Amino acid sequence: MSAIRLLVLGAVRQHGRAHGYQVRNDLEYWGAHEWSNAKPGSIYHALKQMAKQGLLLAHEVAPSTAGGPPRTEYEITEQGTDAYLTLLRESLTAYDQRPDILSAALGFMVDLPREEVVALLEERVRRIEEWRSSVTHYYTPEEGPERLGHIGEIMNNWVFSADTGAEWTRGLIGRVAGGAYTFAGEGEPFVGVLAEGEENPYAAGDRSPEDDG
Repeated sequence: MSAIRLLVLGAVRQHGRAHGYQVRNDLEYWGAHEWSNAKPGSIYHALKQMAKQGLLLAHEVAPSTAGGPPRTEYEITEQGTDAYLTLLRESLTAYDQRPDILSAALGFMVDLPREEVVALLEERVRRIEEWRSSVTHYYTPEEGPERLGHIGEIMNNWVFSADTGAEWTRGLIGRVAGGAYTFAGEGEPFVGVLAEGEENPYAAGDRSPEDDG
């Protein structure tokens, strides 16, 4: 699973319609260029590919003020929304994904109902515990990793990651179940995107707003 599809679909969905520069700006505002593969080339490529796949609808609008080609704005389709929500649910329950997958899912979890997010996170804990049990079938943490030579440190790391991952997830479950944040159907959501023309303090490198993919 790649974080870029989830990130781009979610960013376009939040705007309703967005051009490549807006999507890039939003994801850099989140710092996604630091913790995921959401680099400029990947973002523009994902927009064009998902438009070809029917997940996004491409609209050509007025030419840029710099005299370049018409700007392309993207809108998520019904098929794209289904794909986005499927990716989001899978990313919240999976225990064995890279950190960027979970980070992307956390950024969009409020697009789901609160009760569903709690259930998905509880499933994540269950899967973590199941995975931990499969590791400890061969490795006993209490005996330490040395018994298996330095290779034991691999399983030691897995058990540590499982324990800390489950603990963190339970904490998040408690916060969500306790009323933190605004989820789907509960009212005005938190606005996590930049307004048109708003300066991004976390922008990566030099670029022009006309570079809109």
